[in-house]
Amino acid sequence: MNKLPPLLIIGCALVLSGCGGRRNPSVAEANKTRTLLVGNMAEPNDLDPHIADTHQTFQIIMALFEGLAQYDPVTCEPRPAVATGWEVSDDGLTWTFSLRPDARWSNGDPVTAHDFVFAYRRMLSPGLAAEYAYMLYALKNGEAFNTGKITAPGQIGARALGDRTLVLTLEHPVPHLPAMACHSAWYPVHPPTINKFGRMDRRGTLWTRPGNMVGNGYFTLAEWTPHQRIRCIKNETYWDRENVLLNEVMFFPIENEDAEERAFRTGRLHVTATLPVPKIAVYKNDPRGVYEPSPMFATYFYRFNVNTPPLNDPRVRRALSLAIDRGRLVRFVARGGQLPAAGLTPPGIPGFDPAASPGADIGRAQKLLAEAGFPGGAGFPRLEILFNTNQGHRQIAEAVSEMWRQNLGIDIGLYNQEGKVWSETMRRMDYQIVRSGWVGDYLDPGTFLDIMASDSGNNQTGWSHAGYDRLLALARSEPDRAKRFEYYQRCEEILAGEAPLAPVYFYVRNNLRLPGVKGWAGNPLDLHPLKGVHIEP
Repeated sequence: MNKLPPLLIIGCALVLSGCGGRRNPSVAEANKTRTLLVGNMAEPNDLDPHIADTHQTFQIIMALFEGLAQYDPVTCEPRPAVATGWEVSDDGLTWTFSLRPDARWSNGDPVTAHDFVFAYRRMLSPGLAAEYAYMLYALKNGEAFNTGKITAPGQIGARALGDRTLVLTLEHPVPHLPAMACHSAWYPVHPPTINKFGRMDRRGTLWTRPGNMVGNGYFTLAEWTPHQRIRCIKNETYWDRENVLLNEVMFFPIENEDAEERAFRTGRLHVTATLPVPKIAVYKNDPRGVYEPSPMFATYFYRFNVNTPPLNDPRVRRALSLAIDRGRLVRFVARGGQLPAAGLTPPGIPGFDPAASPGADIGRAQKLLAEAGFPGGAGFPRLEILFNTNQGHRQIAEAVSEMWRQNLGIDIGLYNQEGKVWSETMRRMDYQIVRSGWVGDYLDPGTFLDIMASDSGNNQTGWSHAGYDRLLALARSEPDRAKRFEYYQRCEEILAGEAPLAPVYFYVRNNLRLPGVKGWAGNPLDLHPLKGVHIEP
């Protein structure tokens, strides 16, 4: 049986109840019930905090679960959450977290240190194949367990001293561990619920569905209608529920940015995830102040599948990267105040200058392509760029493809996939060139450069470089900040030379928010804890 196209399904869900299911409220109606309506760009792959794979999915999970620490809504610095505080030993290798006695799961069970130990063993289980497992390699024997070198989970450096004390033993000092603990990779899960629906290391079980999920966040999951909406209601067992000022939040996975803007304009959304480029000039002059662009600690780039000829030749990859005029792209295509990217890591970290690439160099690009056996593009096979469905991504891909045609004489096609499928395609590496992006998980270069480690589940290019991995290992264990940044700078230089990816620009968040939404601030990570967010009509 033929199915309605996803965009048509979304359009029906946004406007009327004619596609089945409950009618979505207007902003005016939602204000009366303290319900926040949020455009969230893409359908989540799952709501399991340990296999979340996109920034937009994490926004939802952050409403349903809470870790040891939580991002400050303005600065993104870590603030106590389930943990009331933490202490670190003089050698930096042992962290002790004290947990709140009143922290509860949504079914009323206490949140204990044992739940965190269970979660970390699950996250590092080889069978789960968690893309973010490497974030827990800071734990003693974390990498060894994840890679199968040891099989006893009790050897992982996480143990409970009773219900209220969690002790983490590290492989090396990690001064920014509390910031890392804000990420969903470090979130607890409810062991009885996980085990009820299958093995602890099985992906995609039914524990994340409404009626099954047991979380410990500000909200609980009331409804998940794929490609239409995710509805969350206030969690009455949350330890700080008095400061959760919303009764409900609805997330709408609207991949078409024109449809999302139309929903905002017609009073169906409080906040959008995106803004169509042609509309930027319009909303700049909106007297309500609904458009407030803010710099992000995030990078837009293209991944190359280095297992696919001729992309297995670094000269070809460098030629493709050098043939992109990033200045033209941000001025005439993206048009949202973005900055041309000279490396993978965005600016904004004091003491770290990530610049590693010279930018566009057409002559050098043509020479490298000729050296690789394709003078003037002769004999170059037809490749394709994959991008997730979005008009802005299409326009950038079209511009990049045209630059490659004009500057290198090669023909690169385009195709798109719905966001959830696109993400899985990247994970399987079933692509040639793919549009991608990365938002920092915390304010440190490592959150970007770690994704290109050989053993990172987020690498997704097939690229591996022993020297790069060695520098990352040195950086992770280096207590001196300046020296650590030197190692990271050398990593950027290796990436520029090997070009497993082509950075395009550093993001500026371009979206819309009604002025009545209070407590929602633009911040470098574009992450918005919903505790304290409220609506003033």
